[in-house]
Amino acid sequence: MIKVKRVYEKPEAADGIRVLVDRLWPRGLTKEKAEIAYWAKDISPSNELRRWYGHDPDKWTAFRERYGKELKANPDGMSRLLDYVKKGTVTFVYSSKEERINNAEALKEYIEAFGKKA
Repeated sequence: MIKVKRVYEKPEAADGIRVLVDRLWPRGLTKEKAEIAYWAKDISPSNELRRWYGHDPDKWTAFRERYGKELKANPDGMSRLLDYVKKGTVTFVYSSKEERINNAEALKEYIEAFGKKA
């Protein structure tokens, strides 16, 4: 099972394995407080893509498509992430204030769609 939550929310046992899916480390948060098992910065959206997107709701569909292409082009990074997903509950944590249209949600959707095709 994949969950998604802001990295600033208190870690809980129900989170399972916490994976940071942002390219940049969250401001003002120590590694100890974040309780991150894996920082998947190599599969987070490229700097160019995240700057272009800027959490603009009108770009959400295009962002997901472009991010999906980046993920598909990084099989090694995806393989490592999927190893964590196969172990049980994983929570993708992100720092954006946007709770619905963020890269963690896009990544979750991508993996869930990928899993159905496999």
